Parts: sequence; C-alpha cells; structure tokens
Amino acid sequence: MAIRLGELLVRLGRITEKQLLEALDLQKEEGGRLGQILIQMGLMSEKQIVCALSKQFGIPVIDLEKTEVSENVVKMVPLAVARRFTMIPIRESDGILTIAIADPTLVFDLKEVKLLTGCEIDPHLACESEINDAIEKQYETAEVEQPEVNQFVADLQIPTDDSFEVLEEDEKHDISQLESDAKLPPVVKIVNHCFTEAVRLGASDIHIEPYEDLVRIRFRIDGELYEVLKLPLKYKDGTISRVKILARMDISEKRLPQDGRIKIQMKLDNKPKTLDIRVSTTPTLFGEKIVMRLLDKEGLMLDMSRLGFEPENLKKFEEAIFRPWGMVLVTGPTGSGKTNTLYSAISRINRPGANIMTVEDPVEFNLYGINQVQVQEAINLSFASILRSFLRQDPNIILVGEVRDNETAQIAVKASLTGHLVLSTLHTNDAPSAVSRLMDMGIDAYLVATSVILICAQRLVRRICPFCKEEVEISPKALMNIGFTEEDVQDAHLFAGKGCPKCNNTGYKGRTGLYEVMPVTTALRELIFSQASSSALRKLAIEEGMITLRRSGIMKIKEGVTTIEEVVRETFYG
Repeated sequence: MAIRLGELLVRLGRITEKQLLEALDLQKEEGGRLGQILIQMGLMSEKQIVCALSKQFGIPVIDLEKTEVSENVVKMVPLAVARRFTMIPIRESDGILTIAIADPTLVFDLKEVKLLTGCEIDPHLACESEINDAIEKQYETAEVEQPEVNQFVADLQIPTDDSFEVLEEDEKHDISQLESDAKLPPVVKIVNHCFTEAVRLGASDIHIEPYEDLVRIRFRIDGELYEVLKLPLKYKDGTISRVKILARMDISEKRLPQDGRIKIQMKLDNKPKTLDIRVSTTPTLFGEKIVMRLLDKEGLMLDMSRLGFEPENLKKFEEAIFRPWGMVLVTGPTGSGKTNTLYSAISRINRPGANIMTVEDPVEFNLYGINQVQVQEAINLSFASILRSFLRQDPNIILVGEVRDNETAQIAVKASLTGHLVLSTLHTNDAPSAVSRLMDMGIDAYLVATSVILICAQRLVRRICPFCKEEVEISPKALMNIGFTEEDVQDAHLFAGKGCPKCNNTGYKGRTGLYEVMPVTTALRELIFSQASSSALRKLAIEEGMITLRRSGIMKIKEGVTTIEEVVRETFYG
C-alpha cells in the first residue's frame, strides 16, 4: 500500500508532525489537496511537492522549463482536454505519448487522451504553474483553441478516406444507406464524444449546425454558446442520422421539423449517470440543424433557498405558494430558469395530503408524488383540454407549463377562483407587464385583479468563478450610471474572474437567478381594476418595496456573486 504524502514528507524530514496536523486541519476547513495547503502555508515549494509526489506514486518528474515541447504533438490533444486534466503533451515516439501532468491521481483517468491520440500514455509530473504556462504558450502558438476540421478528424482517429457521400438536395434519400452510415465507427465516436464532453463541461444544450462546407458543433455552457468542434461535410448525414435514430425519429423525413428524446447511461468520474436528452430538428438551407437539450435531474436545483432569491423575496414567494387558492405567475424569456423555479415551488409544497397535477410541453423532469401530463397536439391533447380534465380530478394545486392562449388563460383563472392554487409562466419582460399580457389575452381586468396573487419575473446570470476570483476597481460614476446609490458606492467591493482552467478561461462558473417579486396588494389590485398601465403598476410596486431585477443584480454584484457586465446584459435601468 502506497504511503500517504503527509507521512512521506514527515519521514523525509520536510515537515514536522505538528505542521502536518495543522495542514490537515486547514484542509478539512478549506478543502483542496494537501500539497497545495502546504504550499499555501509556506512550508514547501511547488517543486518540493512535485518531487515528493514522484516518490509517493513512482512517477518521474520532468522540468518543463528545460524541456522542448513539440508543436505537432501539442496538436494531438484539444485545448479543452489539456485544460481539464492540467496536462500538456511533450513528445511522441513509436506510439508512446509523453505527457506532463500536475495531479498524479488523474493518471488512471487518461483513457480519453489515449482514445483521442491512439497512443499509449507515458505520464510525468511537473509543477502546475509550469504546465499552465506551457499550455498558454504552446496552444497560443499552435492556434488550436478552435481545432481545424482535419485536425479534429485526426483527434478522434477517424479514417480520412471517404466513408460515404453527401446527398444532393434533389437526390432520393436511401434509408438503408442512412442507417448504415449512422452505424459507422467514426460517426458513433463523434456522437458519443459530443455527449461525454457536453456532460463533462456542464453544457445544457448541444447544437449541430450544417453549413455549405462544414458542420459546426456548439455547446451552451452557463447560457453562452461556444464553438467546440468542426466536422468535414462528409460526416454530416451520418452524424445527423445517428442522432435521429437514437431519438427514434424518421430519418427519411428531412423537410419537416421533428422532436424526439434520448435516454443514455454513462459513467462520469467512475459513477453511473443517467441523462434524458430532448432532441429537436429543423430543416435549414444546408441540411437539418439539431438542438439537443440535456436534462440532468441530478443537476436540478429544487432547494428554493439556493436559487438566488433575496431573503425578503423568498419570504413573499413562499407565502404565496402556501395560499390555498389563487394564481402565481413566473415570467421571463426562454432560458431564464422559470421551469426550475416552478419545480422548486411544487416540491416545496408537495405533501401526501395534496393532489398536485401538472400539464407541460414537454415534461422535463419526473417528480415523485406529482401527477404530470404532457401536451400532445397531434391527438388534440392541448393545454386547455388537459386543464378541463384536471378540474374533474379533485386537484389542490395545478401547474400549467405556459399560458399561451385565451382558452388556457380562461380555464386557469377559473380554477384559481374556485379553490385551487395555480402556478404558471408567461413570457414578459418584468412582473407588472404580466398583468397587461393577461388582459391582451382577453381576460377581464376584474378577473386578473381577483385571481393573481403574486408575479415573479426572473433572469439568469453567470456566477464569478470562485477559483480565479479577484477584486477589480470601477469608478463610482460608472456604478451610479447603472443604478448604484451613493450608499452602495461607499462600501462597494467588486469582483471578476480572470479566467482559469476550472472555468475554461471564461471567468464564470455556474449561474444564479435575479428575481423581481410583486405580490398583488390591495393598492395594486385597485390599479388593475382601473386598467392602469404597466408603468403605473411598476411605480406603485417599487413604492411598496418591490426589488427590481436591476436592483437584485446590484445586490449580487455587491455580494461578489456576479459582475456588472452580466447584470447590465440581462436587466434594464430606468
């Protein structure tokens, strides 16, 4: 059995027993590797830790400052992979790839590098700082941030011969040929690689986009799209057909949009992981574009206290959802986290004595103890028809995925006025605008005033990466121009992420919500009765203490959660 690092360092006389115990206590409080803790305490240098790890794991040390790195070998490993493992390829000889790695415990997780390069891996240890410097220097020189088409083919070890041809628009589609193409090893490898990389990078969506001379693949990570792969055009039909077969779509139909689902099981960090993938295709000028939404139930945040609500907003929201009847609306654009908020709300009020029923298009996650129904327009199973049937099912709480039309709105309002709690979403820019939106759908003002008990508008902004967070200076005038008060400016300490391997050099990791919660008070109800404008409702709500989306963002800037750029991009001031 290998000796522990701390014990080894004590034996070698590098540190004392007392210093080891102090370091272990600090490790329990702050987390991280023991070696980094010892460096942080000033007890050892980075090079000394590397030498000790070499003895502990039996892996040789390499000095990157005195080692020449081959530019051609660097191109064998994509930048994203190098950053994730904190490793850099050094040289290749007779099918053996020598690499430098900072964490010896990752040596057993380098199967992906072996797959990408087709080489056996010969690992060496080096200082993390030296590896990061080498990555920045070598990859900038090699210009492989966005791999060229042919390089990506080489990375995946895909044969360069013409495995199949691209069909012209006026050619007849041979289904058997498409099915055969979809099962080719290169195509299977491409699709599997997309799934595994998307999960590892925390992507929410995969976009496969055909163009005139190539196929572009992008991942949406923390709300932003990043180009990650480029494929030769000859792999277009096979890759698209592979996804459509997995999603049980009609691969011969290329002229009409289609929807499907894929359920996969994979291993991530040696743990089994099940993933639901919602697939949508649409015909474009150069072929079918595919968008895949990755639905990870493990990543679903159902704890309302962790969504980003300010304490006073959370209190108002919870008071509303615990009411026995009425309508609670969550508003915001597509991708603003409305579904997550609704799921969190019904999970919060879910109890054995309540009959909770939902109508969704589509049902994104299965929740225990809740009766969920999916809309199917093809058989006339619409929001309105399902809602009508719900009223005969003795419900206590009804969740409507979205109020889209007058009929759905009328039934939802009727349900909220007859002893049911109704939760739903609308697409509006802020909370007061939801009132006008319901009236535009044909709902009378008095019905809106008496049925709606709370409206919550929300946005998602990216969190500052905690691993590369640093304080930044912003002029007081600039802060006041975006809504900071003089009091805010006096004690403001602002932060930003400088970019590191942990966040793929974006400076952001994860997202949080901005919330504008507007309870419908007696005064607001009177304004709604008189059909007042959204601006009048907004003015009164602010006077009554409503925290606007911009103000919610400013509070999170001051807390060091997000940046000015994120808040300005997602909210307006005025």
